[in-house]
Amino acid sequence: MKTSRFALFTLAAALLGAPALAGDKVSFKDPTGDDNGPGTYKYPTDAVYKRGSFDLTDFTFEKKGDKADITLGFNTTLEDPWKMGSGFSVQMAFIFIDTDGKEGSGSTDSPPGLNVKFAPQFAWEKVIIISPQNSARVKAEVGNKAGAAKDNILVPTRTKGSGRKVTSTVDLAGLSGDPSQWHFQVLVQSNEGFPGGNDLLTRKVNEYEGQHRFGGGNDGECDPHVIDLLAGDAKGDASEVKAQHDMLSYECAEDGTSKKPATLTMVGGAKPATAQEQK
Repeated sequence: MKTSRFALFTLAAALLGAPALAGDKVSFKDPTGDDNGPGTYKYPTDAVYKRGSFDLTDFTFEKKGDKADITLGFNTTLEDPWKMGSGFSVQMAFIFIDTDGKEGSGSTDSPPGLNVKFAPQFAWEKVIIISPQNSARVKAEVGNKAGAAKDNILVPTRTKGSGRKVTSTVDLAGLSGDPSQWHFQVLVQSNEGFPGGNDLLTRKVNEYEGQHRFGGGNDGECDPHVIDLLAGDAKGDASEVKAQHDMLSYECAEDGTSKKPATLTMVGGAKPATAQEQK
């Protein structure tokens, strides 16, 4: 009897620590204190970028018919210093979804301004942009800058920040199936009202931090402009910090172009099929 009770306790503990994957609703966790990209990034110096502003703590995606409710948790109380009207100002996130787990099916490139790639077995079908800016501005930027990927970028119909959570509702155009079988990746960036060049409302990471620039990266376009993401098993375990740093590692050429881009994987879902397994 003691053995049975111990086994039940062990199973319960394991289930509590695991990401929730149940049909139309999935939830993941991320450790705190890893809002430093590949391990070297530093926040901009302006006071609006409070410590923890870009520190993702949890992510939930719940499908409700042809819509989905999304919740992002951050390691600080949200504020709206730039009067965006949505309850938050500085945070921004890109949610990538791989629905089929097939190598080469989907895109491995990221929207402009993120400077990351996805591993072929985690090529994405859709990406959702969570921004404090109004949907008309986001859609206009997507239309002008996302190229052929624009048709696979979804912009929520509602986004609101309150406490430590940002919640959104999005129409699932072209997204069907069981979310518990999908792979997800959440990239945390910063809302930039005056993006440089072709960047899609993203804030740059430079070698040295400035009033409105992250530091600890490179002044070229070879470093990933990502401050936090989901990694490992997405249980919030401390080991996921190293997994994040490894994923976001990169190499730059002397001219600031990419020699080895940060290449990302995803969390959740079934094990992705390789090209050989698909034959």
